[in-house]
Amino acid sequence: MGRAEDYIEEALAAYELGAPVVGAVRFGEGHINDTFCVHTQPGEDPCRRFILQRISSAAFHHPDQVMENIAGVTAFLGKAIAAAGGDPSRETMTVVPTRDGKSFYSDSEGGAWRVYPFIEGTVCLQAAETPELFAASARTFGRFQRMLKDYPADTLYETIPHFHDTADRYKNFEKAVAENASGRAADVEPEIAFVRAREADTHRLVDLLAAGELPLRVTHNDTKLNNVMLDDVTGRPVAVIDLDTVMPGLSLYDFGDSIRFGANPAAEDEQDLSKVYCDLNLFEEYTKGFLEECGDMLTAREIELLPFAAKIMTFECGIRFLTDHIAGDTYFKIHREGHNLDRCRTQFKLVADMEAKMEQMKAIVAKYAPAGK
Repeated sequence: MGRAEDYIEEALAAYELGAPVVGAVRFGEGHINDTFCVHTQPGEDPCRRFILQRISSAAFHHPDQVMENIAGVTAFLGKAIAAAGGDPSRETMTVVPTRDGKSFYSDSEGGAWRVYPFIEGTVCLQAAETPELFAASARTFGRFQRMLKDYPADTLYETIPHFHDTADRYKNFEKAVAENASGRAADVEPEIAFVRAREADTHRLVDLLAAGELPLRVTHNDTKLNNVMLDDVTGRPVAVIDLDTVMPGLSLYDFGDSIRFGANPAAEDEQDLSKVYCDLNLFEEYTKGFLEECGDMLTAREIELLPFAAKIMTFECGIRFLTDHIAGDTYFKIHREGHNLDRCRTQFKLVADMEAKMEQMKAIVAKYAPAGK
């Protein structure tokens, strides 16, 4: 697919933005989609901005399904926010339709383009540098869960099949070990044994979902702080963004993945494993904020499994890194020899630490669980 810049003019012609476009520049720090900030000049009024994106064809093979998910969820959120007396134009993303009423435009090369109004007066931080920010992200994603509790999750497309199907990730791991394309399997026998010793864990959540013991919910699947827009004056959360991976799933996926990357003070590829651990203070901050917002709508079973969710999402990520290392580093980008193995060992150290602290994590969840749950 050609350079995105070569198709901007064609893409913008498909939209009525209410005023002449006076500029479009690359924007943000994302690595998946091509993102531009578009400036329009409505007469004497202040410049109005929009976000224009070309959806990555490598990451998303069915942009129509991605956009149908996003359009449905944002429209639902907009109504819920308005009903609560909020401002939908500021508190959720809004899909700008094309001139012919579609949620995205397909250019002459097949590229898919979409437009959102820019949410003014906000900033986006790349990491939760304080416990307070981590707690703020917890409340934001808890609120996201709460506002979407009545959305029919089974109508959403699974745009990345088996994304958090840990049992399927385990199958792919065993396949990679059997094929041993890189010849590295013999060098990582301790890591392979670590995974195999926990195979039963990989089935637990998917089996409970299949048995109807856990409810299917709308999940964000990328619950990092940099997907929360913060008010540039108060620092308070305003809106959840980057809804490309919104899919049907378990609320436990979003909670667990947040703990995986947010409660570990070390880098994801830290080589000094003594620096890698689950910070229980950060775990408590996130748990408290999350349950304050959505504890009442979660089932007792979901709440009970929150600590396990943190462990299994961390374990799943480690399995993926190890699988890629054994397969020859074909999926995740690496920046040094053994990079995926370092990432894998970091996740597995975190898993082991969570296992050692599981009773403490359960006690923290029980402390903030609503009465009767």
